[in-house]
Amino acid sequence: MRRTGLFGGTFDPIHFGHLLAAEAAREAAKLEEVWFIPTFVPPHKPQPGADSETRRRLLELALADSPAFRVEDLELAREGVSYTIDTVNALLERHPDRTFYWIVGSDMVKDLPNWRQSEELAERVTFIGLERPGEPCDDTELPPYIRRKLLRASMPPMGLSSTDIRRRRKEGRSFRFMTPEPVYEWIQRNGLYES
Repeated sequence: MRRTGLFGGTFDPIHFGHLLAAEAAREAAKLEEVWFIPTFVPPHKPQPGADSETRRRLLELALADSPAFRVEDLELAREGVSYTIDTVNALLERHPDRTFYWIVGSDMVKDLPNWRQSEELAERVTFIGLERPGEPCDDTELPPYIRRKLLRASMPPMGLSSTDIRRRRKEGRSFRFMTPEPVYEWIQRNGLYES
């Protein structure tokens, strides 16, 4: 079975913190690939500022030189609220030769039991909890069906966020070196996130 990481998010925009997280998960779980899955409508976050085509384009630019990373756009094609269980079921049907690992930040691990059909989801994937320094994956209150399907991966500190990039754009401040250069240039050229 081919070991594949799934990394969902709005990626609004993608930045080096996302890439570092995916690489940390890939290395820790010995994944063959990591697929970045841009969310259409996130169930637990505000609606993205950039439209779905723009976010997909930025991902393609960011991942172009990384052979182990690619964009999987099934949530954009499906539209509606992007529930992880629906995405995983669709991918398992399309790719029965793969074993999937869902990558999630340590801050989201405690919320896994609240995800739609979390028990079924835990039967279908292994979760990779990304731990930043000072933010361990606290599994003490997790139900056993999630605790036994949780791997931990550590990642170096990197205080980047899409929110900060968007805020900097609105304030006219630099965000250079926070994203891959092609993403930076595309955002600048198209005036994205300026208002």
